[in-house]
Amino acid sequence: MSRYNELVKKLKEIFQIDRPELDFGIYRILNSRADEINDYLDNKLKSKIQTALVDAGNANKADLKQQLQAVIKATTEAGFEPDQSPKVQALKKQIAETATSASEHENAVFSHLLTFFSRYYDNGDFISKRRYKGDTYAIPYAGEEVMLHWANKDQYYIKSGENFANYAFKLDDGRKVSFKLLSADTAKDNRKDNDADRRFVLIEPHTRTKLGEDGEEIEQSYQPVEVVKSTEIINGESVETEELVIHFEYKAMKKGTKQDALVQTAIATIFSDSQVQQYWADLSKRAPTESNPSRTELERHLTTYTQRNTADYFIHKDLGGFLSNELDFYIKNEVMNLDNVQNAEVFANIEKQLRMIQCLRSAAQELIAFLAQIENFQKKLWNKKKFVANSDYFISLCHLDELAIDAVTVSQEQIKEWESVYGFSVSGKTLKEIKKENQFITINTKLLSEKERELVLHSVDNIESRLSGEIINSDNYQALGLIANKYKSQVDCIYIDPPYNATSSEILYKNNFKHSSWLSFIDSRVQLAKKVMGENCTLIVAIDENEQERLGLLLEHHFPNHTKFCISVVHNPAGVQGTNFSSSHEYAYFVFPSSGKYIGETLREEPLVSNLRDWGGTSARNLAKTCFYPIIVEGNEIVGFGDVSDEDFHPGESNIIVDGKVHVYPVDSNGVERKWVFSRNSVEKNIDQLFVVDDGGEKVVKRKKLTRSYRTVWDSKKYYANIYGSKTITSMFGEQPFSFPKSIHTVEDSIKALVQLDKNSGVILDFFAGSGTTGHATVNINREDGGTRRFILVEQGQYCHSVTIPRVLKSFYSSSWSKGKPEKIDSLPCIVKVMNVESYEDTLNNISLVKKKADLFNSMSPDVADDYLLKYMLDEESKGSLLNIENFRKPFSYEMDIATDSAGATERKTIDLMETFNFLIGLHVKSIESNIERGFVRIEGTLPSGERTLILWRDCDKIGYEKLNDYANRFDLYAKEQTYDLIYINGDHNLPTAFTVDGDDGEVVRSLKLRQIEPEFLSLMFAEEI
Repeated sequence: MSRYNELVKKLKEIFQIDRPELDFGIYRILNSRADEINDYLDNKLKSKIQTALVDAGNANKADLKQQLQAVIKATTEAGFEPDQSPKVQALKKQIAETATSASEHENAVFSHLLTFFSRYYDNGDFISKRRYKGDTYAIPYAGEEVMLHWANKDQYYIKSGENFANYAFKLDDGRKVSFKLLSADTAKDNRKDNDADRRFVLIEPHTRTKLGEDGEEIEQSYQPVEVVKSTEIINGESVETEELVIHFEYKAMKKGTKQDALVQTAIATIFSDSQVQQYWADLSKRAPTESNPSRTELERHLTTYTQRNTADYFIHKDLGGFLSNELDFYIKNEVMNLDNVQNAEVFANIEKQLRMIQCLRSAAQELIAFLAQIENFQKKLWNKKKFVANSDYFISLCHLDELAIDAVTVSQEQIKEWESVYGFSVSGKTLKEIKKENQFITINTKLLSEKERELVLHSVDNIESRLSGEIINSDNYQALGLIANKYKSQVDCIYIDPPYNATSSEILYKNNFKHSSWLSFIDSRVQLAKKVMGENCTLIVAIDENEQERLGLLLEHHFPNHTKFCISVVHNPAGVQGTNFSSSHEYAYFVFPSSGKYIGETLREEPLVSNLRDWGGTSARNLAKTCFYPIIVEGNEIVGFGDVSDEDFHPGESNIIVDGKVHVYPVDSNGVERKWVFSRNSVEKNIDQLFVVDDGGEKVVKRKKLTRSYRTVWDSKKYYANIYGSKTITSMFGEQPFSFPKSIHTVEDSIKALVQLDKNSGVILDFFAGSGTTGHATVNINREDGGTRRFILVEQGQYCHSVTIPRVLKSFYSSSWSKGKPEKIDSLPCIVKVMNVESYEDTLNNISLVKKKADLFNSMSPDVADDYLLKYMLDEESKGSLLNIENFRKPFSYEMDIATDSAGATERKTIDLMETFNFLIGLHVKSIESNIERGFVRIEGTLPSGERTLILWRDCDKIGYEKLNDYANRFDLYAKEQTYDLIYINGDHNLPTAFTVDGDDGEVVRSLKLRQIEPEFLSLMFAEEI
């Protein structure tokens, strides 16, 4: 294979058009333009290089000939024979060499291009290794005292979705097939894999020892292929279902092991299974491609699954800048060898290669521009604010007015949901009857008709300010980007429990990049989270020993001026057996501003009783003059406090009788004047800790201290994860629906420890919500002290709807559960908002490239057409599918393809443009008036700037120019009542866009701005975060 063919093969791999069978994500998008890209790589690139080298060679040859003629003339005039002149001979030799050097230079350019791009590319990703020379790397250093750097620091980690670990699809008959990833067996696989390749491998039959609900060890068997039977509620009916589950491991294999070969081995094993042969024959149906006409459905899905999980882990933040800088280094150090430029031979070589180097640089820059276009396009899609696919509310019946209660017909789906969440049936009753019996159960607006939903939401005034919490089903990076404007600097506490990257819970990662992948994963999310953190916000991050040290360095990097404490929590007293130590604890970092007190006190197990009079080497009166004063006692009650005593006053003893009352001074039994523990200014604030006892006829003031500072080691039975994590959630559901939940008390005490949340209010964010422990803990604390703390939970997994949301609803209803049923009713009313957010994969699925018209291309020069392909094609041709402004004319029917399973199956669904826009502008909603039938939704609220805002969404076919003028007065679009500062309207209109109101003295009292939604929406949706 020629060097050029090798280069083209590598470039097609890099441009991701060498796998036409992959019809998902960026592969699908680029494959739609494969003809143009292939034409450029197969033909235009080579032609450009050859032309450039020939032109350079001809220019060089002409220059040499001109020099030769001048030398011959000078030699002849001097009376010498020109052919005998060494200079003439040298020039003739150079001219002769130009004929062969073009071919040599051509191969050199191809070879250097192949070497350069190959050294950074690794299976779908460019790794940011800044090379100095050969295998020596340069790290950007700005003079910091300590610098944290990792291999993927300049990249976004994008493999965080649950869809990557597990994969499911349905056959034509509706039965489900799942590929499930088993965590590595700790006892067998606790080793480094630097000299191995991680691959997806079908498991072998085996048995593992696991901890049961009661902490006992149990044996669990695993088979590569198994059929799981279960019962599901479909349309209110119980239906028996079957699922074919195929288990894989992500194992360290011998270096060089090919994933494709492992896929073929897995296919053979699966098809040899008797159950598959007899009952799941549809898996062998043909799904042919041009290159693989015998491909089966099983192979199609397995190829997609493994490719998703073994490539494209990262998106580079600035690939163009990185590769351009690296190209400069490469040319200077690897091609020109400037380190050795004083060597005459090296210098001569540089002179000969200058034309080749110019061509190399030009060709490389074109390819870099093309690669940067692809990477920047993915970066744009990753950072784009995502649509709210749908938003709904769970609202306690006590919040609904009579009109809404009478209007709602209780559906079978709602009855089934109540049975599942609350453990009892209300079948056959009206909503009015149900409310009389149980006003704290919640109605789910998702299960209402459009008219019922409108009435329910309209009945709750100031709905945003009354929210108990929000649950967002989304990748946390996308969710944090979406909520950033609305909650900017408003969050009081962040508690997160991210993946520990332990063997049993590690993230997917590229070979040899386990820890750097994890750092990039956490880094970008912490960076976004900083935007919503309030001035006094505390960040709490749970972690174990696998990433504890690196997490600490990362937090120091992000919060250099904050105080950082790492506490230990004993959560598993039995310990997890390792090779050396048995680990029984994990960690939690508390990060808060350095100035002020942020950690409060906790109750002591037993009160600490001590003398209020200080003692020891620092207890003398003269060391704290404001701590010497009388405490006035009557009987055994403290009735007052005297002023600080003059310096020349010496009582001589501790008890002095004044007007029938005892004045007690801090004087010890030897008559030595001491001081009280509290100064005169602070003693009254602590009077509840003080009491009086008789001691040998004298009154002695004692202090009973009920609280203590939180310690850095939390060692109490209540923090045991098995008892107060697994058992707690099992008691709520009647089964264990979630692995490794944290003890509810660990989270509760973490929140209770914070001084700023001791005021019974505040916003608590958890963007690794898991089973919902943080939401549950927030509800419990509010139940204890009557607080109004709010939670925001973000969880991407499918269990968000099956575990997280039900757990939170259960926690509002009762504080005590057994076998899925409430043991006591101590309900709290609630309004919980639930949103599903577009994923990055959804964004990719909805992209379609619309080719420019042929006549437009025909009018372009070849250079302009190439420039368009290399730099602008993706942005230009995807505009309509990224955000279709034309469809804003009918905003209540804006649709997208939303994934319904992890295999990429999609369903056309209506998107909630209204809720999306509320987040984009940061609106805190006060009221919603919705009448879709008549064609409008009217939303009132306040922006973070304090501006009172009205948003009018209308179906422009129902409310056009004329009708809008008719509605203007009703909706107060002229703001005559001085109600609003800003009004947004979708679609074209002829209303005035600005109003100014003058006062009696001619002074401008206020201005009203009227804006169109579409340009604001477009601008905010594509505003990059980091």
